[in-house]
Amino acid sequence: MEPWKIQAILAAVFAGLTSILAKSGMKTLGPDVSLALRTAVVFVLIVANAFIWTSGRPGAALAAARPRDLLLLALSGLTTSLSWIFYYRAMKTGTVSFVALVDKGSIIVTLVLAFVLLHEPFTPKTACGAGLILGGVAVLTWK
Repeated sequence: MEPWKIQAILAAVFAGLTSILAKSGMKTLGPDVSLALRTAVVFVLIVANAFIWTSGRPGAALAAARPRDLLLLALSGLTTSLSWIFYYRAMKTGTVSFVALVDKGSIIVTLVLAFVLLHEPFTPKTACGAGLILGGVAVLTWK
């Protein structure tokens, strides 16, 4: 199996664990403090990861980056922050199964933007997967 496919599977497993751990850890903490603690841990681990994979020179990689790329990554950080804020607020009072599935509806947004902006191929397999995700979100949100 190609390395990126293994990494995608691992990402899905860890993302699933994240939701359960977050909901379980918010019993005595509010969503904002919970998110701040989680983000502090994420920051430390991501910085360590950057040092490990750039031979201790992440500054050199940043210096070599194009300004447009830095702007796009900063905007990605902004949208990630907003996503996490709303996700944690929903998780505090909602059910994990509902919030996590609706959150995964973001895949539909990602697919549409990937087709329109990145000109990625739209295949029958992709359409079927997107339809199943959309159907799952619709079933859960239907009153």
